[in-house]
Amino acid sequence: MGNLEIRTALDRHWEFTGIDIDKSHEIYRDDVIVEFPQSGERISGKKNLYELRKHYPAKLGFKVLRTRGEGTLWVTEYIITYDGRPVNVACIMEFIDEKIAHETLYFGDPFEPPEWRSKWVEKPN
Repeated sequence: MGNLEIRTALDRHWEFTGIDIDKSHEIYRDDVIVEFPQSGERISGKKNLYELRKHYPAKLGFKVLRTRGEGTLWVTEYIITYDGRPVNVACIMEFIDEKIAHETLYFGDPFEPPEWRSKWVEKPN
């Protein structure tokens, strides 16, 4: 699978994430591993991932900021909202045989920047 095909598959995945669980999970291998390093959790297998997401108790929203990658390694940065509360996410995906074999998710709460550094930075919308 080339870069264009993976990018197309990822665009389809993100288009249906939070909307159609079946379509959004087409991109995963049956033996996928999904890790949350901050909580130390690991989800083994597409079936467990599907069931976890199917039974998630909060209403989720997704806004993809950008997806970049090459070959078998891709990263998507997005904002997920949990019942309206935004959280920034970096999602690292490794592909084998045209499907995601390993996904690592890092979550970060937004924060207000300190005033002291305002003369050197900008806040794009």
